[in-house]
Amino acid sequence: MGKPFGGYKISFKGRKETLEEVFGSKDLAPSEMTKKIWVFVKSKKLAGK
Repeated sequence: MGKPFGGYKISFKGRKETLEEVFGSKDLAPSEMTKKIWVFVKSKKLAGK
């Protein structure tokens, strides 16, 4: 079995952002949520291999 997220380790420890700050206030499809999560993770440098 492969590693979750393709081998990335993601830590949200100590983050204070709300879901509305990450996703916005409009309705989103699950695929758009995934894209926004990865944009957030990459912009905050939360992922490491």
